[in-house]
Amino acid sequence: MPQIHTLPSHLINQIAAGEVVERPASVVKELVENSLDAGAGAITIEVDAGGTRMIRVTDDGCGIEREQLASALSRHATSKISSLQDLESIASLGFRGEALPSIASVSRLSLASHLQEAETGWKLQARADAEPAPDPLPQGTQVEVLELFYNVPARKKFLRTEQTEYRHIESLFKNLALSHPAVAFKLIHNQKVVYQLPSVQNIEEHRRRLASLCGKPFAESLVEIDIATDNLRLQGWVALPTFNRSQADMQYFFVNQRMVKDKLVNHAVRQAYQDVLFHGRHPAYVLSLTMDARELDVNVHPQKHEVRFRNSRAVHDFLFRSLHQALGEVHPEQQIESPGFAVADGIAITESGQSGLNLSQYRSGDRSGNVREQMQSYAALLNPDSQPAESKAQQHQVPPLGFAVAQLKGIYILAENSEGMIIVDMHAAHERIVYERMKQNAADEDVIAQPLLVPLAFNVSQAEAELVEQNTEFFNHLGFNTERLGPEQIRVRAIPALLKNANSEQLLRDVLADLTEHGSSMRIEEFQNEMLSTMACHASVRANRMLSLEEMNALLRDIEHTERSGQCNHGRPTWKQLSLEQLDKLFLRGQ
Repeated sequence: MPQIHTLPSHLINQIAAGEVVERPASVVKELVENSLDAGAGAITIEVDAGGTRMIRVTDDGCGIEREQLASALSRHATSKISSLQDLESIASLGFRGEALPSIASVSRLSLASHLQEAETGWKLQARADAEPAPDPLPQGTQVEVLELFYNVPARKKFLRTEQTEYRHIESLFKNLALSHPAVAFKLIHNQKVVYQLPSVQNIEEHRRRLASLCGKPFAESLVEIDIATDNLRLQGWVALPTFNRSQADMQYFFVNQRMVKDKLVNHAVRQAYQDVLFHGRHPAYVLSLTMDARELDVNVHPQKHEVRFRNSRAVHDFLFRSLHQALGEVHPEQQIESPGFAVADGIAITESGQSGLNLSQYRSGDRSGNVREQMQSYAALLNPDSQPAESKAQQHQVPPLGFAVAQLKGIYILAENSEGMIIVDMHAAHERIVYERMKQNAADEDVIAQPLLVPLAFNVSQAEAELVEQNTEFFNHLGFNTERLGPEQIRVRAIPALLKNANSEQLLRDVLADLTEHGSSMRIEEFQNEMLSTMACHASVRANRMLSLEEMNALLRDIEHTERSGQCNHGRPTWKQLSLEQLDKLFLRGQ
């Protein structure tokens, strides 16, 4: 039988390094978080060879006393917590006291620091026999890490190429710079300045930082969010649904300025975007949630990537409602200013010199009687409070989507606004209008429950049966009459009338799975919305219907007053802007 013995301290540090130091980016994260906790207003990150050869982080924070340099390099030593009460309400980014000694155990590390009131700075090499030596460093702290994993060949061989390791550092840098806009950041790779970001003082400077880190199109497609309750506040930006990605690579979420990856957060965001994004696409956002540190457990992951919310359902519902509200309140004026709603500049010109926009002749007469009757009923059925559209001459100002001038191929409405030309997919736009009205009507009325001739009983886990018992009112609100029959069995006596053809058992199982994982569920609402979306699609204006100018203008005004009208129910855009400048380029005017 092997004997139990205490591990040597150096081996203990290397084991800890296995949790803390995954790659060069992990080192950068720990060092920069220490700088931020020290109150730094400016941080410089220098790396060579993707961080494998050298990492140097310099800040202008409070600094470390000469006598405490050695303590900073010892295990479980920190100035950030001192009691269990501190651990239960952590406000700092780093707090474990493992980072510096763990990094020092797998590299050649030196620590230099200069207190503001001290005459000189001091530097200490991370060696057992080292003593602090004077150093000319100005106020702040500098940590230099050389030859990462030089003494752990097994770890070093798992590192990727220099460029790959640098991309991880750059991705981390973006997170840090986005989560702390008041701090100036500089990133240098192989002696070349890649980013130099001044501190943010106002909204315009904040947008410039967003453009530098995420690209100009993203910065020009943003909806600002600032929504608060008694104990939660969500700030930041979400991109308009027309600015979307093929993968979730532009999603930045911070809790108390700590970057996190959380399933609950991702689920809430997906729910908010559910019927405005084209299938297979991902939203883009930079969001920051502020909450009481006592309601948050940040000590659930060695690298502190994950957090645990004490009241996860409340957080999920707050995020969903806030984002859903923000996306619903986007106005055409904001969309017109966004590149996502502009027609691309590079419109093809045919060899004959004509553009691809071939306008069909607009005819005011020769209408189909059925079409006119259907379109006249449109206002009465879906918009009873609307008035006939005023003529252009009667308008005191041009509305965002302007006034209709023609119909193209029975599919598109062409309108003129103050910026140039608007092109509207009339079926997609009408579909969104009908869909939003149907959703509103459904929300304003009580859900109609349909009793089942034969109650449905099925087995579930004990935990799921308890959820049904604890959430009776929740299920009743959704139109389900449910009860617990036994330790692992439930019964359904009624279902929502709209979902009479659905697989009720599978739907309830999915709802219970959501409640277990996220503390809430939108499955029923999603299924109802899917049904309403199908109904709206069939009830909407079809292609090849000829509309009068009054009918087209009525549709334009309804688009302007309908939530999420920039996309149809399937996430396709409903209209696009072609500016006068783009038209001039198309015909080479002024060149």
